[in-house]
Amino acid sequence: MRLWYYVILFIMNTFVQKVGENSIVLENKNSLDCYSRWPAPTIIFVDGPYGINGFPGDPKDTKFLPEIYAPHIAEWSKYAKPNTTLWFWGTELGWARMHHYIELNGWDYEQTFIWNKGIGHVAGNVNSKTIRQAPVVTEVCVRYTKRVFIENCEGKPLSLQEWLRSEWLRSGLPFSKTNEACGVKNAATRKYFTSDEMWYFPPANAMQLLAEYANLYGRAEGKPYFLIDGKMMTEDLWESMRAKWNHIHGFTNVWNLPALHNKERLKDSLKQKSLHYNQKPIAIIDYIIQTSSDTGDVVWDPFAGLATTAFCCRKLGRSCYSAEISEKTFKNACLRLSELEIMAI
Repeated sequence: MRLWYYVILFIMNTFVQKVGENSIVLENKNSLDCYSRWPAPTIIFVDGPYGINGFPGDPKDTKFLPEIYAPHIAEWSKYAKPNTTLWFWGTELGWARMHHYIELNGWDYEQTFIWNKGIGHVAGNVNSKTIRQAPVVTEVCVRYTKRVFIENCEGKPLSLQEWLRSEWLRSGLPFSKTNEACGVKNAATRKYFTSDEMWYFPPANAMQLLAEYANLYGRAEGKPYFLIDGKMMTEDLWESMRAKWNHIHGFTNVWNLPALHNKERLKDSLKQKSLHYNQKPIAIIDYIIQTSSDTGDVVWDPFAGLATTAFCCRKLGRSCYSAEISEKTFKNACLRLSELEIMAI
């Protein structure tokens, strides 16, 4: 088995590992050359350049980030599913530089998470006579969800809210019947079919009942109603039209975890030097994967580093498709995934 890993590592520049029905794939390529071959993701985990000259390949200023990220963002939008979640790491300014580009490419902002490394991150490293700002001990990770549109019968793309109203109007039924259709007092007219900002995504079971009702009692000449990509409405189909969120109690949008200085920090076993200065804690990656995906889902990591995301996906029963452009970092990541001792390369 170890010989097989080495053949993959040094000849094909691709690491592939099957774990049950899931695949762990790491390629020594620019991820722009990989997206079209990877299966559509449920999570896109982005921990790339920060614009602080913090590691090899990281530009010295955030003003260079749009040029780097713009082609990637376009590809993420092209291959994302309606239920894809994008997690974008950076500094406050680095993320601020990119927010506009991300939104323009069809992503909706959901929430900002802050990794607080604590005072220990700078203890003994601050010169109070020369510093001109408060010490920085945080990074941000921002969650976006894919903006979803469905084409109506005329081929016009509509938001989910607009599409629901359009299909019900097309059926010829009065909106008052939506409450009867899904067995509620007034929630359907008040929440699911409202035209204002109080709109609420209908629960999957209610959506299937609404579709069945419209197809049973709606105008015969307009049937079928509530088709998505030619498919009849089901609970699973409707649920797939929005990003997943599996809430975990005890967590907030502030992650109070120290920077890695323990056994989790990967080091060259000979020189005991850190292999990558932007390595993230497993606990944070686990949280991101578990809240935004389910077992068997696909995670993309376009800037893999030491493949912590792939490492966590393997443990949590997800497939991971990732790329790392640095040959040295790629080889160390492959050794990590092969569970071999990491030596200096």
